[in-house]
Amino acid sequence: MARPDLSRSSAPQLTVRAVVLAVILAVVLSAANAYLGLFAGLTVATAIPAAVVSMGVLRLLGGGTILENNIVQTGASAGSSIAAGVIFTIPALVLMGYWPDFKYWWVLGIAGLGGLLGVLFSVPLRRSMIVEEPLPFPEGKAAAEVLKAGENPGPGLKILGVSAVIGAVVKLSAASGLRLIPDSWAVAGYAANQKLIGYLGTNLSPALLGVGYIVGLNVGIVVLSGAILSWHIAIPLYFGFFLDSDPALAASIAGASAADAAFAIWDAKIRFLGVGAMLVGGVWTLFSLRNSLLAGIRSGFAAARKGAAQGVNEADRDLPMKWMLVALVLFVLPLLALYQAIVGQWHVSIPMTIIMIVAGFLFVSVSGYLAGLVGSSNNPVSGITIATILFASVVLLMLLGEDGKLLVNGAPLGAVAAIMIGAVVCCAAAVGGDNLQDLKTGYLVGATPWKQQLMLGIGAFSCALIMAPVLNLLQEAYGIGSKVLPAPQANLMASVAKGLFGGHLPWTMIAIGGVVGALTIALDGWLKARGSRFRVPVLAAAIGIYLPLELMVPIFLGGLLAHLVQRFHKIRADDEAGLDQVHRPGVLFSAGLITGEALMGIAIAIPIVVTHDAGVLALPFGFGGAAQWVGLAILALVGWLLYRTGQKGEGAA
Repeated sequence: MARPDLSRSSAPQLTVRAVVLAVILAVVLSAANAYLGLFAGLTVATAIPAAVVSMGVLRLLGGGTILENNIVQTGASAGSSIAAGVIFTIPALVLMGYWPDFKYWWVLGIAGLGGLLGVLFSVPLRRSMIVEEPLPFPEGKAAAEVLKAGENPGPGLKILGVSAVIGAVVKLSAASGLRLIPDSWAVAGYAANQKLIGYLGTNLSPALLGVGYIVGLNVGIVVLSGAILSWHIAIPLYFGFFLDSDPALAASIAGASAADAAFAIWDAKIRFLGVGAMLVGGVWTLFSLRNSLLAGIRSGFAAARKGAAQGVNEADRDLPMKWMLVALVLFVLPLLALYQAIVGQWHVSIPMTIIMIVAGFLFVSVSGYLAGLVGSSNNPVSGITIATILFASVVLLMLLGEDGKLLVNGAPLGAVAAIMIGAVVCCAAAVGGDNLQDLKTGYLVGATPWKQQLMLGIGAFSCALIMAPVLNLLQEAYGIGSKVLPAPQANLMASVAKGLFGGHLPWTMIAIGGVVGALTIALDGWLKARGSRFRVPVLAAAIGIYLPLELMVPIFLGGLLAHLVQRFHKIRADDEAGLDQVHRPGVLFSAGLITGEALMGIAIAIPIVVTHDAGVLALPFGFGGAAQWVGLAILALVGWLLYRTGQKGEGAA
């Protein structure tokens, strides 16, 4: 590992302009990632786009140091982590009926305090994971290279700007805007005297192409394989052989189109295969990391004690541990009051708080470790959260007894309490993993850790301030849990929590999904033993099973484009530096597509909410029956532009 330039630590870092720019970018990117996560079930890291924007803006303001730009990307990257923590969990409270809408102060308390706890819990882990026994942190290394090569940010800003406009225009033209093109292209039909059913489709979202380009072909293949298992194997099998044993479902789809029937079967039964796979995957993630996790925690505390006892260089100084403990108490007390307000029983709210603290620190460690191995974008925070909700639910069942099944606004009290614990832990885990990723970047460029830690806390809390208004806007305009914004993780959390407190779930499907998850883990272990570069992460497969096929197709296509760009430049899969350099323009183009489409989706929601008319922007004319094909052609054009941008990237052979 390259040693950091310690002489830089005296250069300006936490300047007013850097903090202000970081907060602005954090808020914008958190809103965009909230939309993306509710739409596609995935969020993407924002450090590299934020670094490029920072370099361009600070240059216009008279130039900025590499450490100022690092502070900006550190604070701005909180936008993806807080958004993930919130949208994976908190919408479950609305989906269960506990809240009619998103309560501002409650969301702020959960997201803000959870995010700050994530920063605190990650402090003692920095030395062990970054300095003493360093993990790769691929996205942190890539962001450091971007910062070091920041002499000319103009081309990167141009790529971001152009692609953001493309993403925004396509979104404006789609079904929730001008209605020139639909949101998806699909064909479906019956065969063999309506004993067989088939469905094939793709979403027409450029943002999903961008997501696929960023996560790569390996993940793209895995998520598409999960979707194929659901839509091309499980749904036809259930329709042909088991539908007669479910009269209620059979009656509900009688006379329906093939597409509607396929979606009904998926919604009622097949998606719960993904729930089972996700549950098994979340537990396996914790089990498989147990030795490394315990070693990392012990090393972190030992390094923290050593740092407190001895003087350290400014470029290696963390926030003081004694103040961390004081802040921990100050942040935990409001959460204790929040839990007490929910359950009204101290003998329950105190254990809830203890579970939250222990699980929070444990899972921040897991999240940091996984971010160090595979990057923040591939960090399975949702699996970690499911494990938390499962454990919390079991404990609450013992503490609350039958009281846990009491309905409060239509939701079981125990399920609400479990979601509240999981929400705080999810926010902490997402922020903690992202924090360590940013600290890796800072280590490589010679930044001061405590200043980065402080900036991430500021960025996380700033994002928490706007989460409730953004969620309420999206809820009123599109409906969270609808086909437009399916909110897959939040739906999953709600289903699991309610099911454990007396709800009705298709446990047979969940059990089969658990077997699928176990087989996936076994396959991945076999591939690992063979030294294969291709892997099958169980949580990625579970997401593919759980989400509609049409969302997975463009993610796969985006990953295929990234692979073709790699082949064009003749870069080996194990050449991390070469891949980072080649893919940078494509990553920026992808980030622009994601940000532009997401922000336009939020902007479109405003007139819809104001007028209470979902078609307020619809034009009186369109492409008629050709609209699907026009949309498909537009998606192909965007894909070609993404590929061409990657072809012209740096480092061509």
